[in-house]
Amino acid sequence: MQNFRAPAALMVFAILAAASTANAQAAVLKPVQVGVALGGAMPLSDFGKGFNAGYNLTGTIGVNPAGMPIGFRFDAAYNQFGAKGTTKVNAKIAGVSANLVANLASAAMTPYLIGGAGYYRESASADGIGSVAANHLGFNAGAGVNIPLAGVAMFIEARYYRISANGGSTSFVPVTVGVKF
Repeated sequence: MQNFRAPAALMVFAILAAASTANAQAAVLKPVQVGVALGGAMPLSDFGKGFNAGYNLTGTIGVNPAGMPIGFRFDAAYNQFGAKGTTKVNAKIAGVSANLVANLASAAMTPYLIGGAGYYRESASADGIGSVAANHLGFNAGAGVNIPLAGVAMFIEARYYRISANGGSTSFVPVTVGVKF
């Protein structure tokens, strides 16, 4: 239980800090935003021992209630990793997640914290052998920054994903750059 106190305290602090700057956010964030992002993904732990860095493609829909520092974001993401060594094996992770976004105000750019839960399909395929797949629940947490441009917002983000699977887990960190309209 003590392992959750520090992250919970950090999240409460971030929410309170964001709440004090809600009015500053209204000029930067639109009520509804649709976006896409692309980037690299780094496998971690045991997953990282067997697979190389891969890529991430994400589609997103954000809802930013007026006057509130907390928004909602729904993501659909696809990640692919190649196996280390000479074996032609690919690991693919596709999923959807629902996230809370705590916006932290600043003068030109808007940093934010993001985290949520999702449903993921993990699959692996090998040339000449076939493929296997399974669905699992997981969570993500990370941070990013919105950069306002003319009519759109560019964003840069890094998140930690952990997907639970039959007594084990898959962990990875995508770092993405995207645009929201």
